[in-house]
Amino acid sequence: MRRLLPIVLAVALAASLSACGKKGDPEPVPGGRYPTTYPTR
Repeated sequence: MRRLLPIVLAVALAASLSACGKKGDPEPVPGGRYPTTYPTR
């Protein structure tokens, strides 16, 4: 039992960390104005 708990905790930590981060490129919102172009000087 003493060996099982650290293994389970390590697996749970690895699974939770893999859920973080960038999932993919953002998609534009329908009707949104982003990205906008800014005027140059």
